[in-house]
Amino acid sequence: MKKVTINSVASYAGVSKKTVSRVLNNEPNVSDATREKVLKVFKELDYTPNPIARGLAQNRSFIIGCLYDNPSKSYITRVQTGALAACHELNYNLLIHPCELRGEELIGNIEQLIQTSRLDGIVLTPPFSDFPELVSFLKSKKIPYARVASAVLEDDSISVRSNDEQGAFEITEHLIKLGHKEIAFIKGHPDHSATEQRFKGYRRALASNGIEFDERLVEEGNFSYHSGVDSARTILDLNPRPTAVFASNDYMAAAVLKLATQMQLRVPDDISIAGFDNAPIARHIWPGLTTIAQPVEEMTQQAVKQLITHIGDPQESPYQVTLEAKLITRESTAAIK
Repeated sequence: MKKVTINSVASYAGVSKKTVSRVLNNEPNVSDATREKVLKVFKELDYTPNPIARGLAQNRSFIIGCLYDNPSKSYITRVQTGALAACHELNYNLLIHPCELRGEELIGNIEQLIQTSRLDGIVLTPPFSDFPELVSFLKSKKIPYARVASAVLEDDSISVRSNDEQGAFEITEHLIKLGHKEIAFIKGHPDHSATEQRFKGYRRALASNGIEFDERLVEEGNFSYHSGVDSARTILDLNPRPTAVFASNDYMAAAVLKLATQMQLRVPDDISIAGFDNAPIARHIWPGLTTIAQPVEEMTQQAVKQLITHIGDPQESPYQVTLEAKLITRESTAAIK
């Protein structure tokens, strides 16, 4: 059976080879009608682009790298889901690369990764999205990049984030409206900008409602379940014990819930517990966790799509957007008794 080529598609669709290439790479300057016609021919002829030939012709690898250093497997899975959706739509491949932010050889490892994999661009997830040394390196090497969930807004790069501070404000205010004034807080990993943003939202809600901030009610976590257990042990041993706990992610909140249950505290009758992220564990445990739904998949998908678009057609004005984080109330929080 004769192999279908880009020339075959162009001839069958009655357009130029360049137009087919533009549709294939999701580039601009193609009318919707023409794009639809070419896509229909792709399907009719069962055309599959040759990635090697395609890369050689355009001096691209058609591979996007995604860097991560995050203890939450759920978060990374959601990042991958969003990135893969964008790559699939735009005929790109995705390379997931775990790194340690505090590793001595980080920049050298990233440079080697770029050279060996011939990456067209890189997606930076927290904490890399706010790591100035890495950003400076990528700029110096003219490597296109996009940042996910970054607190930095003045950088001239593609950035998609959610408003973590506002989300933390809303969930703290939710607890206050339920009558809670003694609200403990568990911070996240110190390298993640979300940690400070969520802490700021918590403190802003207290101040807005005339509640004095109490350092005794704040514990240091690192977004892991085990750090949540350690923090919960300290918080639940306080006398008087706080009536509510707000943890900076759902895994730490789940740890608080488990320890509270082991101490024979009823949730939410004796203590209310809230988390952040709306990870699967928030829905799968009982009582279900009140939390903030952070659109991780959508953030990553938009960042990758904009990065690929930029690679094909560099934009002068970087794409920067803040997505909404939504409060989701479940059974783990209730009015104080």
